Amino acid sequence: MPPSPVTPQPAAARRHAFLLWAGAAFVAVLAAAVALGPITLVDERFSDVLHRQEARTRVPPDSIVLIDIDQRSLEDPQMLELLGNWPWPRAAHGEIVEYLARFGPRAIVFDLIFSEPDVFRPHSDAHFATALESYPVLLPLVVASDGNASPLAALAPVMGLSAGPDADPAAALPLIAPKALPPHLWRTGLINFLEDDDGLGRRYWLHYRHRGWTLPSLPTRTANELGIPVPEDESLRLHWYGQPFERISYRDAYLDSLGEHPQLGVRFAGRTVIIGAAAPGLHDLRPTPLSASTPGPMILATALGNLENGDWLRPVSGGYAFLAGLVLLTMTGIAFARQWNPAATAAAFLTVSLAIVLAAAALLRVNLLWQPFSALLVALGYYFTAGLWSWLRERRRREHTVQMFGRFLDPTVVATLSDTGQMAEATAGRKSEITVLFSDIRGFTTLSETREPEEIVALLNRYFDRQVEVIFEHGGTLDKFIGDAIMAFWGAPMARADHAYAAVLAAMAMVEQLEAFRQEIGEDLAGFDVGIGIHSGAAVVGFLGSKRRLDYTAIGDTVNLASRIEGATKGRARVLVSESTRDACLAQNDCKVDFVDMGEVTVKGRHQPVRLFEPRWRTR
Repeated sequence: MPPSPVTPQPAAARRHAFLLWAGAAFVAVLAAAVALGPITLVDERFSDVLHRQEARTRVPPDSIVLIDIDQRSLEDPQMLELLGNWPWPRAAHGEIVEYLARFGPRAIVFDLIFSEPDVFRPHSDAHFATALESYPVLLPLVVASDGNASPLAALAPVMGLSAGPDADPAAALPLIAPKALPPHLWRTGLINFLEDDDGLGRRYWLHYRHRGWTLPSLPTRTANELGIPVPEDESLRLHWYGQPFERISYRDAYLDSLGEHPQLGVRFAGRTVIIGAAAPGLHDLRPTPLSASTPGPMILATALGNLENGDWLRPVSGGYAFLAGLVLLTMTGIAFARQWNPAATAAAFLTVSLAIVLAAAALLRVNLLWQPFSALLVALGYYFTAGLWSWLRERRRREHTVQMFGRFLDPTVVATLSDTGQMAEATAGRKSEITVLFSDIRGFTTLSETREPEEIVALLNRYFDRQVEVIFEHGGTLDKFIGDAIMAFWGAPMARADHAYAAVLAAMAMVEQLEAFRQEIGEDLAGFDVGIGIHSGAAVVGFLGSKRRLDYTAIGDTVNLASRIEGATKGRARVLVSESTRDACLAQNDCKVDFVDMGEVTVKGRHQPVRLFEPRWRTR
């Protein structure tokens, strides 16, 4: 028997070929995404989400404290009276340095640019310089995008620049240096904001290299002063602290410095003090993964805290992201190739994806930055591609199935079998217990002799429409039309215990439809009648035919006997059934049919006579 057209062998091969080629294409995309980073920002943005969650529990080192030039410091009446509007005289910073020095801080770091002398208050600059002579501080340096370039060789001894073996003696950079102070006080470090392509700052310079020269960043210079090891990398991936650094308003520190008995000073003892701008109007707010307006001193403190704790983020090799994506691609391909349940496929994909995301989150806690998110997106693209392709193929298959089986079965039954995935199993060739019905028109030859061919065809089509509807309404399967005869059966492709009773009820309804049809036509159809034979038994049911033409049919002795019984109806009754059919009907608890014994009949192909019965509606 040919294979069922519901699941043709080439379909699996085409499915596997598509999934293989699509998978290979997505593996190439995955490799490119990992190696070339075309969608790096996807990784960064998803990493930011995890980082914000993980940062909530991270506590910064207690060894760092910030003095903020905040809005309160700028607007406080006492500060306005003492220092006036911003920019303040630099003598105020000198007084802060002197104040802090009394309590023994580890280091004092300014995150303020002193690029030009105060021509109106030179004595103020002098006071600041005197304070720095007594207690050296670390100052910021900025590499400008343009302007007059300064020779690096001349500045190296002052700024702590280091020259590599290939250092260019003529190398120069446009630098914004603390020119308000004498050069010998320039203990500087770079504070240039290092932003990614999306404008967010996730890293901080460690060493800025230019033509063989290395400029240390301010965190690097500070760490070197404090004896903290610094990696040789160009930059440091910041590991943010969600819990705040201790921050003290410049206003509070300055006013405390003027008092005879300072109260805040002990909070600076043995700690690194970073002084910088936090007020929005001072334009030192930067976008970071934590906030769109993170104060520059906070970023500086984070970099220094990372160096001190050794907890900056170390990137994990992209090969592991590729491996994670490959696992997802492989699993997805296997799931669609083996036609897993869609819900199970989705659940497996989500479970593995979630495990990868949770692994990335867990690695953050041990200072490792793993970014598998672009790989996950590539795998997700493959999942949707394979899913869409499978859905379209399944849709075409179901449409083909409904179209094919709509000839044999009630369309609602076809839809049920297709939607529940039982069609292939139900229509596979097998031996089944069924009831077969043959219905043949009586008087057709006489009728055809008195009418035109077109009338005969139209009349028969109207009649067959009615009878096929009856068969479908009673759950039957239309096997075929044989001239003016109809063959149908019950019990396949959907097995049912009452197949015999359903066939008998259908036959009696077909007789009623015949009467209604004759009245509807309203013409002389006295000779137009029907004979129906029914038999129950075992038969082979399935698709028979060639590759070009297949029909769902039943074959075997049960079919032959049903046909012989239909032939025996002439002169006896419109409907006759075999003894096996009668017994099956009477076994039904709600049987509403009586069976009149019509005696035994000898039929072709049988050595023993066959006892036949006429079904009639039960009247009692």
